[in-house]
Amino acid sequence: MLDPRPHSVSILEFGAVGDGKTLNTIAFQNAIFYLKSFADKGGAQLYVPPGRWLTGSFNLTSHLTLFLEKGAVILGSQDPSHWDIVEPLPSYGRGIELPGGRYRSLVNGYMLRDVVITGDNGTIDGQGSVWWEWFTSHSLNYSRPHLVEFVSSEDILVSNITFLNAPAYNIHPVYCSNVHIHNISVYAPPASPYTVGIVPDSSDNVCIEDCSISMGHDAIALKSGWDEYGITYGRPTTNVHIRRVDLQSSSGSSLAFGSEMSGGISDIQVEQAHLYNSLSAIEFRTTRGRGGYIEDIIISDLDLLNVHMAFGAIGHYGSHPDDKYDPDAFPVLQKITLKNIIGANITVAGNFTGIEESPFTSICLSNISISINSASSTSWVCSYVSGFSESVFPKPCPDLENSNTSSSCISLLQPNGRSAVL
Repeated sequence: MLDPRPHSVSILEFGAVGDGKTLNTIAFQNAIFYLKSFADKGGAQLYVPPGRWLTGSFNLTSHLTLFLEKGAVILGSQDPSHWDIVEPLPSYGRGIELPGGRYRSLVNGYMLRDVVITGDNGTIDGQGSVWWEWFTSHSLNYSRPHLVEFVSSEDILVSNITFLNAPAYNIHPVYCSNVHIHNISVYAPPASPYTVGIVPDSSDNVCIEDCSISMGHDAIALKSGWDEYGITYGRPTTNVHIRRVDLQSSSGSSLAFGSEMSGGISDIQVEQAHLYNSLSAIEFRTTRGRGGYIEDIIISDLDLLNVHMAFGAIGHYGSHPDDKYDPDAFPVLQKITLKNIIGANITVAGNFTGIEESPFTSICLSNISISINSASSTSWVCSYVSGFSESVFPKPCPDLENSNTSSSCISLLQPNGRSAVL
């Protein structure tokens, strides 16, 4: 239970009109400016009543609760002039989709503490269809905005909210600490291009639980910067716990690591997840020039259904921001544990395609049973990878039955091993 803020105001008090047509950006900005004065008095709440509240991008403040009542819908404007242009993130060096700047997200937090976005299942709707059309037709000058982005912030809670139709990402904590995302629903249509649910990015101490996410591309994607920019910034995504989630991704992965992972990704625990109707269930993505590492990942107690590829680790995935990357910056992928997993109607059990100069190592598989459908020509694909498996069906490729790595895998697979993340 959250402690109530001692001060609360309604967006109505600042002239907002919930007719779905009146632009309320100034009302949101003025309300939050007013509530900023209560930061040292226990903080404050901005109450959004039932209605359709059209707005452009606006910034939050520390010690604030944004509360969306049942029937309250914050609508993102479909006029790009209502979305500010901001500098690219330093760990990316440019916009993720286009060189140069990017559109500011709808709801933003920069260098904040103690911020809550919650409600009685109110909705934030990005009305992303126009952005998807512009992206597909290559008519954008800047990278698309997200719905909610926190930058260099800490003690963040997002709960009891529905997110719809994001232009790109839904929730993007970047350079953040202590982020809790709980009991949210996230949806974008299957054909929405490269829409992603939750993206922990160069952030630590993140918990995602009891969420339902259905996206055009990835449901949850962990990232940490892009090539030389991510290597230089050097902030990993670490200590992340994901549990009790339902994930679906039409053209991507239910759970993705990378491909932008140059700052490193480590100490991740995923458990009790249902991954369904997806191109892939779990995918580790990287490529030469990325640098960084993906390691100490424990994924267990999954139920997979109607997935083309259950597990993937791809060493030639993704593009580069520019031609300044170091082709000899080889990523490291190691100490990956997948255990206690069942799957039905799967086409490919696993594709582990490593990098010749930097093979993937210590891939540990245990107690996995995958039912392969009739469309499958081969269950497993492996190259430049080594690991160990026990009680896995169908039988993995010989690269994943290497007795030389059995000792390191057995220690990872033990209940009292390095599996306590949070």
